[in-house]
Formats: sequence, C-alpha cells, structure tokens
Amino acid sequence: MANITYKTRDGSEWEPKYLTQINDELCIGCGRCFKVCGHGVLEMKGVNEDGELCDPYDEDEEITRKVMVVSSEGKCIGCEACETVCGTNAQTHAAVSA
Repeated sequence: MANITYKTRDGSEWEPKYLTQINDELCIGCGRCFKVCGHGVLEMKGVNEDGELCDPYDEDEEITRKVMVVSSEGKCIGCEACETVCGTNAQTHAAVSA
C-alpha cells in the first residue's frame, strides 16, 4: 500500500498525529482538551476511592478527582489541538501509516 501524503491548504506537507491515550496520573481534569476538540473524541470520567473510572455525575459514587479519557479514538482527525492546550503533557499522539 502506498503512503498517503497529506497537505495543508497552502500545499505544505502535514502528517496527522492521532490521540492514542491520556495518562490518568498526569491529567488534572481541567477540561481544556475537551473544549478545543470539536469531534467528540474525549469524555470526562470520575475516579473513585478505589482508583476506578466512573460516571463523574453519579451522586452515589465517592469521586476523588476527575480525568479526561479517550472515548471515541476513531473520531480523532490528528490536529493535536488537545495536546497544545494540555498544561500537564498528559496526552500521547502518534502518526498512523497508511
């Protein structure tokens, strides 16, 4: 299979790097990445006393903190806007060869 060359509007070559994971130990749950992603890739989750991810709005759950998770990896377009606004460098992005 041939490699696909992506180009920006002005014709410059560009290689998309897709969000592959968010380190929940580094993520502070600020929501900045969620706000800049217009593609529904991310979702806020709560972390309970046992360190398990749960619904952050569940009143029966004892939430100790909130973190962002990749909920729809396939919707990522590789723009890296979420990484640009992340103050803790919690995200990992990677290029995917065609």
